Amino acid sequence: MSADQKKTFKPKARVAKGFRDIEADEVRGTRAMLATIQKVYESYGFEPVEQPFIEYTDALGKFLPDQDRPNAGVFSFQDEDEQWLSLRYDLTAPLARYYAEHNQQLPTPFRSYRQGWVFRNEKPGPGRFRQFMQFDADTVGSASPAADAEVCMMAADTMDELGLQGQYLIKINNRKVFDGVLDFLGLGGDENADKRLEVMRSLDKYDKFGEAGVELLLGKGRMDESGAFTRGVGLDREQIEKLKKAHVFFRRVWTKAFSIKIYEKYVRRILRSQSLPPLVLQGFNELEVIRKLVRNAGYETNRIVIDPSIVRGLEYYTGPVFECELLMETKDEKGNPVRFGSVGGGGRYDDLVARFTGQQVPATGFSIGVSRLYSALKLVGKATENKTLAPVIVTVMDKDRQGDYWKLVQSLRNAGIRAEMYIGTSNFQKQMKYADKRGSPLVIIQGGDEKAAGQVTIKDLRLGAELASTIETREEYASQRLAQVTVAEIDMVDAVKKALGL
Repeated sequence: MSADQKKTFKPKARVAKGFRDIEADEVRGTRAMLATIQKVYESYGFEPVEQPFIEYTDALGKFLPDQDRPNAGVFSFQDEDEQWLSLRYDLTAPLARYYAEHNQQLPTPFRSYRQGWVFRNEKPGPGRFRQFMQFDADTVGSASPAADAEVCMMAADTMDELGLQGQYLIKINNRKVFDGVLDFLGLGGDENADKRLEVMRSLDKYDKFGEAGVELLLGKGRMDESGAFTRGVGLDREQIEKLKKAHVFFRRVWTKAFSIKIYEKYVRRILRSQSLPPLVLQGFNELEVIRKLVRNAGYETNRIVIDPSIVRGLEYYTGPVFECELLMETKDEKGNPVRFGSVGGGGRYDDLVARFTGQQVPATGFSIGVSRLYSALKLVGKATENKTLAPVIVTVMDKDRQGDYWKLVQSLRNAGIRAEMYIGTSNFQKQMKYADKRGSPLVIIQGGDEKAAGQVTIKDLRLGAELASTIETREEYASQRLAQVTVAEIDMVDAVKKALGL
């Protein structure tokens, strides 16, 4: 085969499935939001800490010992020693590993926050990506319900600080109560641990799939619109009916004024007994302590409430669980109004560190879904976008005088003005097109004559575009120098500030 016959391979320019590129406005807006969250967390005395993107797979708790490789939930690979490594699935498991490894040097309780990307090797969908950012805060080493109450109050303060007052609820439940109900339904014991987890994950999808969809997930399985099939839990009809009745019942009777006494009343009705299992009673007692703490601290029922329908589908929760639900409405694919839903959650996970140490270490925390929260802020006009002005462009009229142009740029930067010198090789016309694409407000021009006269020309592209829209004839356009002024070079910075309104 001749060289002419050989085809040069050209990879297709495309983003990987389930991932996305993020543009400048969203990056800046997200950074501003993260700075606000960090400010609140720091005010509570939490300290920043970071763990790597990659952990040994067994440290994440996602390894299936009866298979040759990790399951589909994580992105995994083997290193040179044939040990399995994975991209972190969340920020909680790496924190548990970090604490187990360094607990002798850390204070108890250990209060920390961290932000970063996490990765899920799962089927992507609309608004659901395989890479997304979380912002977590955790207290490790305290069994007190005060630690649970504190992260809930901190989450509420964060939403307030972001401008979402009156548009959210921090909802609290306790997995111990729900575990007692599952025991009653014949799903207790170690042999049903995996099935209980599948049940909770199915119920956690109520807002997404509705009552009928959850019923399918609890039974034989559910097929979505694309034809993809999700295997069900495999409960029998009687179990499904009782479980559905309990969960739907809680969703229907819940109000903002829902109390622990009302909760106990309905659990007794579900269990058909006046006496409650010790685990259920323990759950109620913990909820009551948290409720009193947040009320005494001034967090009324329009901010933090008890909600028995909150489940949280992660395996490691052992007690109180929390969820931050936004109350503003958006629309689904069919145009129907729906609640925006959850932007974060968390709970107590007293057994996670014990996987490494063999000793139970109490821990609790709250995680914010950064991208989803940012989308909510955009929906209500609270996101910080388009606040950063594009740079002033200093054009290059004479390549032999690039040092002079660099000095002009530096004088602008020293005055706190974003500026750049054009570093391409194109002519003046293309430089102007470049400035237009950048969204630059002003362009600085200094040809040979202007340099000799000690002057620069400042062209206001924003004002020029506004004036040009009012001109009707070519002759009128040619007769005017739109939004253009020539000033002494020593007055350039002041003139630029005036044009930018600084």
